[in-house]
Amino acid sequence: MAGTEIEMRNDPIERPWIDLKTTYDVEAWIDNYNRDLQRHVENKNATGYGICFCLAAGGEIFMHTTVDGDVLLDVTPDAAWVAPVITATTQVQVPSAQIWALPGHALTQLVLGLSSLIGSSRVVSQHDFKATTRKYQY
Repeated sequence: MAGTEIEMRNDPIERPWIDLKTTYDVEAWIDNYNRDLQRHVENKNATGYGICFCLAAGGEIFMHTTVDGDVLLDVTPDAAWVAPVITATTQVQVPSAQIWALPGHALTQLVLGLSSLIGSSRVVSQHDFKATTRKYQY
């Protein structure tokens, strides 16, 4: 029984989102997210880990940062409505596939732009980002 309780406490939980208003707020959130992620991902060579943004109006965005610092987004079909916001905040055109590939320097503006649309978030320890991607375009 005790093992089950420990496992439950270590499982990533969905957390209500607090609207981030400034780049400082976003940078602090990124730092906290990185610590959370390191705590939940046991295999340091794992792939497919990241965060899931659950949008208040429906849909999910799975986000993963690569070893090169770039950002992969898996925007679910229910969240496709958010594409204009992603484009406006990152200056990256909508890809032909569900997976967006963004430059790492766009992360802060992306989170700041999406912040008021997010209802909750959770750490994800396994997600398939292998769908066809198109390199970001400016």
